[in-house]
Amino acid sequence: MEQKKIKLVLCWHMHQPHYRDGLNGEYRLPWVYLHAIKDYTDMAAHLENHASAKVVVNFAPVLLEQLQDYAKQIRSWLQSGSHIQDALLNLLSGETPISSDVATRLEIIQACQKAFAPTMIDTLPPFKKLLSMTRCDELTTLEEATCLTYFNEQFFIDLLMWYHLAWMGESLRQQDIRVQKLLEIGCSAIHFTNEDRRLMLEVIADAIESIIPRYRSLMEKGQIELSMTPYGHPIVPLLIDFNSMKDAQPHDPMPASDCYPEGYERAKWHIEHGMTVFEGHFGIKPKGIWLSEGAISSAAIGLLDHYEIKWTASGEGVWRHSCEASHLDHHDIASKRALYQPLQHASQECAIFFRDDGLSDLIGFQYKDWDPQDAANNFAHHLSNIANSLGDQVEDYVVSVILDGENAWEYYSDNGYDFLSTLYHTLIQHPQIEMSTFSEVLEGGGRPRHLPILKAGSWVYGSFSTWIGEPDKNAGWDLLVDAKLTYDKVIASGKLSAEQEALATEQLAICEGSDWFWWFGDYNPSGSVKDFDQLYRRHLEKLFLLLGEKPPEQLSIPLSYGGGEMENAGTMRRN
Repeated sequence: MEQKKIKLVLCWHMHQPHYRDGLNGEYRLPWVYLHAIKDYTDMAAHLENHASAKVVVNFAPVLLEQLQDYAKQIRSWLQSGSHIQDALLNLLSGETPISSDVATRLEIIQACQKAFAPTMIDTLPPFKKLLSMTRCDELTTLEEATCLTYFNEQFFIDLLMWYHLAWMGESLRQQDIRVQKLLEIGCSAIHFTNEDRRLMLEVIADAIESIIPRYRSLMEKGQIELSMTPYGHPIVPLLIDFNSMKDAQPHDPMPASDCYPEGYERAKWHIEHGMTVFEGHFGIKPKGIWLSEGAISSAAIGLLDHYEIKWTASGEGVWRHSCEASHLDHHDIASKRALYQPLQHASQECAIFFRDDGLSDLIGFQYKDWDPQDAANNFAHHLSNIANSLGDQVEDYVVSVILDGENAWEYYSDNGYDFLSTLYHTLIQHPQIEMSTFSEVLEGGGRPRHLPILKAGSWVYGSFSTWIGEPDKNAGWDLLVDAKLTYDKVIASGKLSAEQEALATEQLAICEGSDWFWWFGDYNPSGSVKDFDQLYRRHLEKLFLLLGEKPPEQLSIPLSYGGGEMENAGTMRRN
Protein backbone atom coordinates (compact mmCIF):
# COMPACT_ATOMS: atom_id res chain seq x y z
CA MET A 1 0.00 0.00 0.00
CA GLU A 2 1.41 3.36 -1.05
CA GLN A 3 2.32 5.63 1.83
CA LYS A 4 0.21 8.76 2.16
CA LYS A 5 2.11 12.00 1.60
CA ILE A 6 1.94 15.43 3.12
CA LYS A 7 1.87 18.30 0.67
CA LEU A 8 4.68 20.84 0.82
CA VAL A 9 4.49 24.24 -0.85
CA LEU A 10 7.82 26.03 -1.11
CA CYS A 11 7.25 29.66 -2.03
CA TRP A 12 10.15 31.90 -3.00
CA HIS A 13 9.48 35.65 -2.84
CA MET A 14 11.51 37.78 -5.28
CA HIS A 15 11.47 41.48 -4.49
CA GLN A 16 13.62 44.58 -4.70
CA PRO A 17 12.29 48.12 -4.18
CA HIS A 18 12.45 50.95 -6.72
CA TYR A 19 16.11 51.99 -6.62
CA ARG A 20 16.03 54.68 -9.30
CA ASP A 21 16.55 58.19 -7.99
CA GLY A 22 13.32 60.13 -8.22
CA LEU A 23 15.06 63.26 -9.50
CA ASN A 24 17.76 62.14 -11.95
CA GLY A 25 16.67 58.60 -12.83
CA GLU A 26 19.98 57.04 -11.79
CA TYR A 27 19.97 53.77 -9.88
CA ARG A 28 21.18 54.65 -6.40
CA LEU A 29 21.82 51.05 -5.33
CA PRO A 30 22.85 48.08 -7.55
CA TRP A 31 20.91 45.28 -5.88
CA VAL A 32 18.50 44.54 -8.74
CA TYR A 33 21.15 43.55 -11.25
CA LEU A 34 23.47 41.97 -8.67
CA HIS A 35 20.72 39.70 -7.35
CA ALA A 36 19.76 39.00 -10.95
CA ILE A 37 23.15 37.55 -11.88
CA LYS A 38 23.55 35.74 -8.55
CA ASP A 39 20.18 34.60 -7.25
CA TYR A 40 17.45 34.80 -9.88
CA THR A 41 19.66 32.86 -12.31
CA ASP A 42 20.62 30.23 -9.73
CA MET A 43 17.04 29.73 -8.50
CA ALA A 44 15.88 29.11 -12.07
CA ALA A 45 18.78 26.73 -12.71
CA HIS A 46 17.90 24.59 -9.69
CA LEU A 47 14.37 24.14 -10.97
CA GLU A 48 15.57 23.40 -14.49
CA ASN A 49 17.90 20.74 -13.05
CA HIS A 50 15.12 19.16 -10.95
CA ALA A 51 12.17 18.81 -13.28
CA SER A 52 10.07 16.97 -10.68
CA ALA A 53 10.34 19.78 -8.14
CA LYS A 54 7.32 22.06 -7.80
CA VAL A 55 7.37 25.48 -6.15
CA VAL A 56 5.65 28.85 -6.15
CA VAL A 57 7.71 31.85 -7.25
CA ASN A 58 6.37 35.29 -6.38
CA PHE A 59 7.56 38.38 -8.25
CA ALA A 60 7.01 42.00 -7.30
CA PRO A 61 6.00 43.91 -10.47
CA VAL A 62 8.33 46.78 -9.60
CA LEU A 63 11.19 44.24 -9.73
CA LEU A 64 10.07 42.90 -13.11
CA GLU A 65 10.13 46.43 -14.52
CA GLN A 66 13.62 47.10 -13.20
CA LEU A 67 14.96 43.81 -14.58
CA GLN A 68 13.58 44.74 -17.97
CA ASP A 69 15.03 48.24 -17.71
CA TYR A 70 18.51 47.01 -16.75
CA ALA A 71 18.55 44.51 -19.59
CA LYS A 72 17.52 47.21 -22.07
CA GLN A 73 20.09 49.73 -20.83
CA ILE A 74 23.03 47.33 -20.74
CA ARG A 75 22.17 45.95 -24.18
CA SER A 76 21.94 49.49 -25.51
CA TRP A 77 25.40 50.28 -24.12
CA LEU A 78 26.81 47.16 -25.78
CA GLN A 79 25.26 48.10 -29.11
CA SER A 80 25.75 51.86 -29.19
CA GLY A 81 27.63 52.99 -26.08
CA SER A 82 24.55 54.57 -24.50
CA HIS A 83 24.83 55.77 -20.92
CA ILE A 84 23.72 53.26 -18.27
CA GLN A 85 21.87 54.81 -15.36
CA ASP A 86 23.94 52.93 -12.80
CA ALA A 87 27.18 54.35 -11.45
CA LEU A 88 28.80 51.00 -10.70
CA LEU A 89 28.09 49.59 -14.16
CA ASN A 90 29.46 52.73 -15.80
CA LEU A 91 32.67 52.31 -13.82
CA LEU A 92 32.81 48.63 -14.73
CA SER A 93 32.30 49.32 -18.43
CA GLY A 94 34.72 52.23 -18.61
CA GLU A 95 31.97 54.68 -19.53
CA THR A 96 32.99 56.55 -16.37
CA PRO A 97 36.80 56.84 -16.10
CA ILE A 98 38.51 56.00 -12.81
CA SER A 99 38.90 59.39 -11.14
CA SER A 100 42.00 60.47 -9.23
CA ASP A 101 39.71 62.12 -6.68
CA VAL A 102 40.16 60.54 -3.24
CA ALA A 103 36.46 60.69 -2.33
CA THR A 104 35.46 58.97 -5.56
CA ARG A 105 38.08 56.26 -5.12
CA LEU A 106 36.92 55.67 -1.55
CA GLU A 107 33.36 55.24 -2.82
CA ILE A 108 34.56 52.52 -5.21
CA ILE A 109 36.36 50.73 -2.39
CA GLN A 110 33.28 50.94 -0.18
CA ALA A 111 30.99 49.72 -2.96
CA CYS A 112 33.22 46.73 -3.67
CA GLN A 113 33.04 45.63 -0.03
CA LYS A 114 29.26 45.21 -0.12
CA ALA A 115 29.23 41.44 0.01
CA PHE A 116 29.32 38.90 2.84
CA ALA A 117 33.07 38.48 3.24
CA PRO A 118 33.30 34.87 4.51
CA THR A 119 31.50 33.43 1.48
CA MET A 120 31.95 36.03 -1.27
CA ILE A 121 35.30 37.74 -0.67
CA ASP A 122 37.47 35.43 1.43
CA THR A 123 36.75 32.50 -0.94
CA LEU A 124 38.29 34.45 -3.84
CA PRO A 125 41.94 35.07 -2.81
CA PRO A 126 42.78 37.59 -5.58
CA PHE A 127 39.72 39.68 -4.66
CA LYS A 128 40.51 39.47 -0.96
CA LYS A 129 44.11 40.50 -1.66
CA LEU A 130 43.04 43.57 -3.64
CA LEU A 131 40.81 44.78 -0.82
CA SER A 132 43.46 44.08 1.82
CA MET A 133 45.98 46.20 -0.12
CA THR A 134 43.76 49.25 0.42
CA ARG A 135 43.56 48.63 4.20
CA CYS A 136 39.85 49.28 3.60
CA ASP A 137 38.88 48.48 7.20
CA GLU A 138 40.89 51.49 8.32
CA LEU A 139 39.57 53.97 5.75
CA THR A 140 36.83 55.84 7.58
CA THR A 141 37.72 59.42 6.63
CA LEU A 142 38.98 61.17 3.51
CA GLU A 143 42.22 61.97 5.31
CA GLU A 144 42.84 58.29 5.96
CA ALA A 145 41.96 57.51 2.34
CA THR A 146 44.67 59.69 0.78
CA CYS A 147 46.70 56.51 0.29
CA LEU A 148 44.29 55.59 -2.52
CA THR A 149 45.94 58.19 -4.76
CA TYR A 150 48.94 55.86 -5.04
CA PHE A 151 46.96 53.12 -6.76
CA ASN A 152 46.80 53.18 -10.54
CA GLU A 153 43.61 52.92 -12.59
CA GLN A 154 44.21 49.26 -13.37
CA PHE A 155 43.93 48.43 -9.69
CA PHE A 156 40.37 49.77 -9.57
CA ILE A 157 39.45 48.07 -12.84
CA ASP A 158 40.60 44.72 -11.42
CA LEU A 159 38.73 45.39 -8.18
CA LEU A 160 35.48 46.16 -10.02
CA MET A 161 35.82 43.04 -12.14
CA TRP A 162 36.43 40.84 -9.12
CA TYR A 163 33.48 42.37 -7.28
CA HIS A 164 31.16 41.36 -10.11
CA LEU A 165 32.71 37.92 -10.32
CA ALA A 166 32.02 37.56 -6.60
CA TRP A 167 28.35 38.31 -7.26
CA MET A 168 28.17 35.88 -10.17
CA GLY A 169 25.79 32.98 -9.52
CA GLU A 170 27.16 29.48 -9.14
CA SER A 171 25.18 28.26 -12.15
CA LEU A 172 26.86 30.88 -14.34
CA ARG A 173 30.28 29.98 -12.93
CA GLN A 174 29.66 26.32 -13.77
CA GLN A 175 27.94 26.67 -17.13
CA ASP A 176 29.08 29.90 -18.81
CA ILE A 177 32.51 29.53 -20.41
CA ARG A 178 32.87 33.33 -20.49
CA VAL A 179 32.64 33.51 -16.71
CA GLN A 180 35.11 30.64 -16.41
CA LYS A 181 37.48 32.51 -18.72
CA LEU A 182 37.27 35.67 -16.61
CA LEU A 183 37.91 33.70 -13.43
CA GLU A 184 40.96 32.06 -15.02
CA ILE A 185 42.32 35.46 -16.08
CA GLY A 186 41.87 36.91 -12.61
CA CYS A 187 43.36 33.90 -10.83
CA SER A 188 46.42 33.88 -13.12
CA ALA A 189 47.40 37.37 -11.89
CA ILE A 190 46.80 38.86 -15.33
CA HIS A 191 45.14 42.27 -15.33
CA PHE A 192 41.68 42.58 -16.85
CA THR A 193 41.50 44.38 -20.21
CA ASN A 194 38.81 46.54 -21.77
CA GLU A 195 37.75 43.49 -23.79
CA ASP A 196 37.30 41.58 -20.53
CA ARG A 197 35.18 44.40 -19.14
CA ARG A 198 32.96 44.29 -22.20
CA LEU A 199 32.69 40.51 -21.89
CA MET A 200 31.50 40.95 -18.31
CA LEU A 201 28.77 43.34 -19.46
CA GLU A 202 27.70 40.82 -22.11
CA VAL A 203 27.39 38.11 -19.45
CA ILE A 204 25.35 40.41 -17.22
CA ALA A 205 23.04 41.46 -20.08
CA ASP A 206 22.47 37.87 -21.22
CA ALA A 207 21.78 36.71 -17.66
CA ILE A 208 19.23 39.43 -16.92
CA GLU A 209 17.49 39.02 -20.29
CA SER A 210 17.10 35.28 -19.64
CA ILE A 211 15.39 35.54 -16.25
CA ILE A 212 11.78 36.28 -17.15
CA PRO A 213 11.70 33.85 -20.13
CA ARG A 214 13.16 31.06 -17.96
CA TYR A 215 10.57 31.45 -15.23
CA ARG A 216 7.81 31.77 -17.80
CA SER A 217 8.97 28.53 -19.42
CA LEU A 218 8.98 26.76 -16.05
CA MET A 219 5.42 28.01 -15.47
CA GLU A 220 4.24 26.88 -18.91
CA LYS A 221 5.65 23.41 -18.25
CA GLY A 222 3.52 23.25 -15.08
CA GLN A 223 6.55 23.02 -12.81
CA ILE A 224 6.03 26.30 -10.97
CA GLU A 225 3.16 28.60 -10.11
CA LEU A 226 3.88 32.29 -10.54
CA SER A 227 2.23 34.82 -8.25
CA MET A 228 2.69 38.52 -7.58
CA THR A 229 2.53 41.28 -5.00
CA PRO A 230 0.67 44.55 -5.59
CA TYR A 231 2.62 46.83 -7.93
CA GLY A 232 4.73 49.08 -5.67
CA HIS A 233 4.94 46.62 -2.76
CA PRO A 234 2.75 48.67 -0.35
CA ILE A 235 1.45 47.46 3.01
CA VAL A 236 -2.15 47.11 1.80
CA PRO A 237 -3.89 46.90 5.20
CA LEU A 238 -2.25 50.19 6.25
CA LEU A 239 -3.21 51.90 3.01
CA ILE A 240 -6.80 50.87 3.68
CA ASP A 241 -6.86 51.69 7.40
CA PHE A 242 -4.12 52.82 9.78
CA ASN A 243 -6.22 51.40 12.63
CA SER A 244 -5.48 47.87 11.42
CA MET A 245 -2.17 48.20 13.29
CA LYS A 246 -4.08 48.14 16.58
CA ASP A 247 -4.82 44.41 16.31
CA ALA A 248 -1.21 43.62 17.20
CA GLN A 249 0.08 47.03 18.40
CA PRO A 250 -2.74 48.42 20.57
CA HIS A 251 -0.47 50.75 22.54
CA ASP A 252 1.88 52.03 19.82
CA PRO A 253 1.46 55.63 18.63
CA MET A 254 -0.15 56.20 15.25
CA PRO A 255 0.79 58.75 12.58
CA ALA A 256 -0.62 62.24 13.08
CA SER A 257 -3.12 61.57 10.30
CA ASP A 258 -6.15 59.42 11.07
CA CYS A 259 -5.96 57.58 7.76
CA TYR A 260 -4.32 57.42 4.39
CA PRO A 261 -6.52 59.44 2.00
CA GLU A 262 -8.54 57.23 -0.36
CA GLY A 263 -6.30 54.34 0.61
CA TYR A 264 -8.69 51.64 -0.55
CA GLU A 265 -8.68 53.07 -4.06
CA ARG A 266 -4.88 53.23 -3.98
CA ALA A 267 -4.71 49.57 -2.95
CA LYS A 268 -6.97 48.72 -5.89
CA TRP A 269 -4.67 50.66 -8.22
CA HIS A 270 -1.62 48.70 -7.02
CA ILE A 271 -3.37 45.39 -7.66
CA GLU A 272 -4.74 46.38 -11.06
CA HIS A 273 -1.49 47.93 -12.30
CA GLY A 274 0.47 45.02 -10.86
CA MET A 275 -1.69 42.57 -12.81
CA THR A 276 -1.11 44.55 -15.99
CA VAL A 277 2.67 44.44 -15.52
CA PHE A 278 2.60 40.77 -14.48
CA GLU A 279 0.49 39.72 -17.45
CA GLY A 280 2.71 41.71 -19.79
CA HIS A 281 5.71 39.64 -18.69
CA PHE A 282 4.18 36.20 -18.18
CA GLY A 283 1.08 36.16 -20.40
CA ILE A 284 -1.38 35.24 -17.65
CA LYS A 285 -3.14 36.78 -14.69
CA PRO A 286 -2.03 35.33 -11.34
CA LYS A 287 -4.33 33.08 -9.33
CA GLY A 288 -2.56 34.06 -6.12
CA ILE A 289 -1.33 37.32 -4.64
CA TRP A 290 1.22 37.48 -1.85
CA LEU A 291 0.24 40.78 -0.29
CA SER A 292 3.47 42.68 0.41
CA GLU A 293 5.21 41.35 3.53
CA GLY A 294 2.36 38.86 4.02
CA ALA A 295 0.41 41.81 5.42
CA ILE A 296 -3.28 40.92 5.61
CA SER A 297 -6.51 42.14 7.18
CA SER A 298 -10.18 41.43 6.64
CA ALA A 299 -10.47 44.45 4.35
CA ALA A 300 -7.39 43.39 2.37
CA ILE A 301 -8.80 39.88 1.84
CA GLY A 302 -12.09 41.45 0.77
CA LEU A 303 -10.14 43.35 -1.88
CA LEU A 304 -8.62 40.10 -3.16
CA ASP A 305 -12.12 38.64 -3.39
CA HIS A 306 -13.10 41.63 -5.54
CA TYR A 307 -10.46 40.54 -8.07
CA GLU A 308 -11.35 36.83 -7.71
CA ILE A 309 -7.92 35.95 -6.35
CA LYS A 310 -7.91 32.33 -5.20
CA TRP A 311 -5.23 32.43 -2.51
CA THR A 312 -2.93 34.56 -0.43
CA ALA A 313 -0.57 33.82 2.47
CA SER A 314 0.84 35.27 5.66
CA GLY A 315 2.91 34.38 8.70
CA GLU A 316 2.47 32.15 11.70
CA GLY A 317 2.06 35.09 14.07
CA VAL A 318 -1.05 36.26 12.23
CA TRP A 319 -2.36 32.70 12.22
CA ARG A 320 -1.89 32.29 15.96
CA HIS A 321 -3.49 35.62 16.86
CA SER A 322 -6.45 34.87 14.58
CA CYS A 323 -6.95 31.29 15.79
CA GLU A 324 -6.87 32.34 19.43
CA ALA A 325 -9.33 35.16 18.81
CA SER A 326 -11.57 32.75 16.88
CA HIS A 327 -11.41 30.20 19.75
CA LEU A 328 -10.29 27.38 17.51
CA ASP A 329 -9.64 24.09 19.27
CA HIS A 330 -6.71 24.58 21.68
CA HIS A 331 -5.17 21.27 20.65
CA ASP A 332 -5.24 22.27 16.98
CA ILE A 333 -3.41 25.49 17.81
CA ALA A 334 -0.88 23.93 20.19
CA SER A 335 -0.08 21.08 17.78
CA LYS A 336 -0.17 23.43 14.77
CA ARG A 337 -2.67 21.16 13.02
CA ALA A 338 -4.69 24.22 12.00
CA LEU A 339 -1.52 25.84 10.62
CA TYR A 340 -1.39 23.14 7.95
CA GLN A 341 -4.85 23.87 6.56
CA PRO A 342 -5.83 26.78 4.34
CA LEU A 343 -8.32 29.03 6.10
CA GLN A 344 -11.16 31.24 4.89
CA HIS A 345 -12.19 34.26 6.90
CA ALA A 346 -15.91 34.59 7.61
CA SER A 347 -17.83 34.66 4.30
CA GLN A 348 -14.81 35.58 2.17
CA GLU A 349 -13.69 33.30 -0.66
CA CYS A 350 -9.92 33.82 -0.88
CA ALA A 351 -8.05 30.98 0.83
CA ILE A 352 -5.28 31.99 3.24
CA PHE A 353 -2.19 29.82 3.72
CA PHE A 354 0.13 30.40 6.67
CA ARG A 355 3.86 29.76 6.63
CA ASP A 356 5.53 27.50 9.13
CA ASP A 357 7.89 30.10 10.57
CA GLY A 358 10.22 27.54 12.12
CA LEU A 359 10.80 25.57 8.92
CA SER A 360 11.04 28.72 6.81
CA ASP A 361 13.63 30.25 9.11
CA LEU A 362 15.70 27.07 9.17
CA ILE A 363 16.34 27.67 5.47
CA GLY A 364 16.60 31.44 5.82
CA PHE A 365 18.98 31.55 8.75
CA GLN A 366 20.17 28.22 10.15
CA TYR A 367 21.09 25.70 7.46
CA LYS A 368 23.81 27.99 6.08
CA ASP A 369 26.18 26.53 8.68
CA TRP A 370 25.21 22.89 8.08
CA ASP A 371 26.45 20.22 5.74
CA PRO A 372 24.00 20.35 2.77
CA GLN A 373 22.88 16.71 3.06
CA ASP A 374 22.48 16.95 6.84
CA ALA A 375 20.38 20.09 6.38
CA ALA A 376 18.18 18.51 3.71
CA ASN A 377 17.71 15.40 5.82
CA ASN A 378 16.84 17.50 8.85
CA PHE A 379 14.24 19.47 6.88
CA ALA A 380 12.70 16.28 5.52
CA HIS A 381 12.72 14.77 9.01
CA HIS A 382 10.70 17.70 10.34
CA LEU A 383 8.18 17.20 7.55
CA SER A 384 8.00 13.46 8.31
CA ASN A 385 7.27 14.21 11.95
CA ILE A 386 4.48 16.58 10.92
CA ALA A 387 3.06 13.96 8.55
CA ASN A 388 3.18 11.25 11.23
CA SER A 389 1.43 13.52 13.74
CA LEU A 390 -1.47 14.08 11.35
CA GLY A 391 -2.32 10.41 10.99
CA ASP A 392 -4.60 9.05 8.26
CA GLN A 393 -5.79 12.53 7.25
CA VAL A 394 -2.28 13.65 6.29
CA GLU A 395 -3.26 14.16 2.64
CA ASP A 396 -5.73 16.85 3.70
CA TYR A 397 -2.95 19.06 5.05
CA VAL A 398 -0.28 21.29 3.50
CA VAL A 399 2.91 22.70 4.98
CA SER A 400 3.71 26.18 3.66
CA VAL A 401 7.35 27.25 3.66
CA ILE A 402 7.64 30.83 2.43
CA LEU A 403 10.74 32.98 2.44
CA ASP A 404 12.84 35.47 0.61
CA GLY A 405 14.27 33.92 -2.55
CA GLU A 406 17.32 36.12 -2.90
CA ASN A 407 18.96 37.36 0.30
CA ALA A 408 19.77 34.20 2.27
CA TRP A 409 22.10 32.56 -0.21
CA GLU A 410 25.12 34.82 0.15
CA TYR A 411 25.49 33.44 3.70
CA TYR A 412 25.74 29.89 2.32
CA SER A 413 28.83 28.44 0.71
CA ASP A 414 28.69 28.67 -3.11
CA ASN A 415 25.51 30.75 -2.95
CA GLY A 416 23.63 27.83 -1.42
CA TYR A 417 24.05 25.82 -4.61
CA ASP A 418 24.88 22.49 -3.00
CA PHE A 419 22.24 23.00 -0.32
CA LEU A 420 19.39 23.79 -2.72
CA SER A 421 20.37 21.02 -5.14
CA THR A 422 20.46 18.54 -2.29
CA LEU A 423 17.24 19.85 -0.80
CA TYR A 424 15.28 19.53 -4.04
CA HIS A 425 16.66 16.04 -4.69
CA THR A 426 15.84 14.90 -1.15
CA LEU A 427 12.29 16.27 -1.25
CA ILE A 428 11.56 14.76 -4.67
CA GLN A 429 12.71 11.30 -3.55
CA HIS A 430 11.08 11.31 -0.11
CA PRO A 431 8.21 8.79 0.26
CA GLN A 432 6.20 11.01 2.63
CA ILE A 433 6.49 14.38 0.84
CA GLU A 434 4.66 15.71 -2.20
CA MET A 435 5.86 19.04 -3.56
CA SER A 436 2.95 21.14 -4.78
CA THR A 437 1.68 24.69 -5.38
CA PHE A 438 -1.05 26.64 -3.62
CA SER A 439 -3.36 26.51 -6.62
CA GLU A 440 -2.84 22.77 -7.02
CA VAL A 441 -3.75 22.25 -3.37
CA LEU A 442 -7.04 24.09 -3.83
CA GLU A 443 -7.83 22.59 -7.23
CA GLY A 444 -7.05 19.12 -5.88
CA GLY A 445 -9.82 19.33 -3.32
CA GLY A 446 -8.10 21.14 -0.46
CA ARG A 447 -10.97 22.59 1.58
CA PRO A 448 -10.25 25.72 3.58
CA ARG A 449 -11.31 25.72 7.21
CA HIS A 450 -13.56 28.50 8.52
CA LEU A 451 -11.86 31.31 10.45
CA PRO A 452 -14.39 33.59 12.20
CA ILE A 453 -11.90 36.31 13.19
CA LEU A 454 -8.89 37.48 11.20
CA LYS A 455 -6.38 39.59 13.08
CA ALA A 456 -4.44 42.06 10.94
CA GLY A 457 -0.68 41.62 10.76
CA SER A 458 2.30 40.62 8.63
CA TRP A 459 4.82 37.79 8.45
CA VAL A 460 7.22 39.86 10.61
CA TYR A 461 6.25 39.37 14.27
CA GLY A 462 2.59 39.03 13.24
CA SER A 463 2.30 42.84 13.40
CA PHE A 464 3.02 45.95 11.35
CA SER A 465 5.65 47.23 13.78
CA THR A 466 8.36 47.14 11.12
CA TRP A 467 6.46 49.79 9.15
CA ILE A 468 4.41 51.88 11.61
CA GLY A 469 4.07 52.78 15.29
CA GLU A 470 7.55 54.25 15.87
CA PRO A 471 8.37 57.99 15.63
CA ASP A 472 10.56 57.85 12.50
CA LYS A 473 8.20 55.48 10.68
CA ASN A 474 5.16 57.59 11.60
CA ALA A 475 6.96 60.71 10.38
CA GLY A 476 7.47 58.95 7.05
CA TRP A 477 3.74 58.25 6.83
CA ASP A 478 2.91 61.86 7.68
CA LEU A 479 5.06 63.06 4.77
CA LEU A 480 3.34 60.58 2.48
CA VAL A 481 -0.13 61.66 3.61
CA ASP A 482 0.72 65.31 2.92
CA ALA A 483 1.96 64.36 -0.54
CA LYS A 484 -1.20 62.33 -1.22
CA LEU A 485 -3.42 65.28 -0.22
CA THR A 486 -1.51 67.46 -2.66
CA TYR A 487 -1.87 64.78 -5.34
CA ASP A 488 -5.64 64.61 -4.76
CA LYS A 489 -5.96 68.39 -4.98
CA VAL A 490 -4.00 68.65 -8.21
CA ILE A 491 -5.77 65.71 -9.87
CA ALA A 492 -9.15 67.19 -8.93
CA SER A 493 -8.15 70.53 -10.51
CA GLY A 494 -7.84 68.86 -13.91
CA LYS A 495 -4.73 70.85 -14.80
CA LEU A 496 -2.61 67.81 -15.67
CA SER A 497 -2.69 66.12 -19.06
CA ALA A 498 -3.46 62.41 -19.20
CA GLU A 499 0.25 61.65 -19.61
CA GLN A 500 1.23 63.91 -16.69
CA GLU A 501 -1.42 62.35 -14.48
CA ALA A 502 -0.20 58.84 -15.32
CA LEU A 503 3.40 59.77 -14.46
CA ALA A 504 2.35 61.34 -11.15
CA THR A 505 0.18 58.35 -10.27
CA GLU A 506 3.01 55.89 -10.84
CA GLN A 507 5.39 58.10 -8.87
CA LEU A 508 2.92 58.10 -5.98
CA ALA A 509 2.90 54.30 -6.10
CA ILE A 510 6.69 54.24 -5.71
CA CYS A 511 6.39 56.48 -2.64
CA GLU A 512 3.79 54.11 -1.17
CA GLY A 513 6.19 51.15 -1.16
CA SER A 514 6.84 49.34 2.11
CA ASP A 515 10.64 49.34 1.98
CA TRP A 516 11.12 52.96 2.95
CA PHE A 517 9.33 52.44 6.27
CA TRP A 518 11.20 49.17 6.89
CA TRP A 519 14.46 51.07 7.22
CA PHE A 520 13.29 54.01 9.36
CA GLY A 521 14.17 53.61 13.05
CA ASP A 522 17.25 53.46 15.26
CA TYR A 523 17.78 49.68 15.08
CA ASN A 524 19.07 49.52 11.47
CA PRO A 525 22.61 50.36 10.24
CA SER A 526 23.07 54.08 9.72
CA GLY A 527 24.50 53.68 6.23
CA SER A 528 21.50 51.72 4.94
CA VAL A 529 19.06 54.03 6.71
CA LYS A 530 20.72 57.05 5.09
CA ASP A 531 20.44 55.50 1.61
CA PHE A 532 16.77 54.65 1.90
CA ASP A 533 15.82 57.81 3.78
CA GLN A 534 17.35 60.01 1.10
CA LEU A 535 15.87 57.95 -1.74
CA TYR A 536 12.39 58.13 -0.17
CA ARG A 537 12.54 61.90 0.23
CA ARG A 538 13.78 62.35 -3.34
CA HIS A 539 10.89 60.22 -4.62
CA LEU A 540 8.46 62.46 -2.73
CA GLU A 541 10.19 65.52 -4.12
CA LYS A 542 9.81 64.12 -7.64
CA LEU A 543 6.09 63.60 -6.99
CA PHE A 544 5.59 67.25 -6.07
CA LEU A 545 7.49 68.36 -9.17
CA LEU A 546 5.38 66.13 -11.41
CA LEU A 547 2.30 67.70 -9.85
CA GLY A 548 3.64 71.17 -10.62
CA GLU A 549 3.92 71.98 -6.92
CA LYS A 550 6.86 73.26 -4.87
CA PRO A 551 8.31 70.47 -2.71
CA PRO A 552 7.98 71.16 1.04
CA GLU A 553 11.13 72.31 2.83
CA GLN A 554 10.74 69.33 5.15
CA LEU A 555 11.83 67.00 2.36
CA SER A 556 15.36 68.36 2.68
CA ILE A 557 15.59 67.16 6.30
CA PRO A 558 16.54 63.54 7.07
CA LEU A 559 13.79 61.49 8.68
CA SER A 560 15.90 58.82 10.32
CA TYR A 561 19.55 58.19 11.15
CA GLY A 562 19.63 54.54 12.25
CA GLY A 563 22.61 53.45 14.26
CA GLY A 564 21.90 49.80 15.00
CA GLU A 565 23.32 46.66 13.46
CA MET A 566 20.19 44.62 12.77
CA GLU A 567 19.52 43.95 9.11
CA ASN A 568 16.83 41.31 9.43
CA ALA A 569 13.59 41.11 11.31
CA GLY A 570 12.97 37.44 11.79
CA THR A 571 12.14 36.56 8.21
CA MET A 572 14.28 38.27 5.67
CA ARG A 573 17.25 40.55 5.17
CA ARG A 574 17.10 43.65 3.00
CA ASN A 575 19.57 44.80 0.36
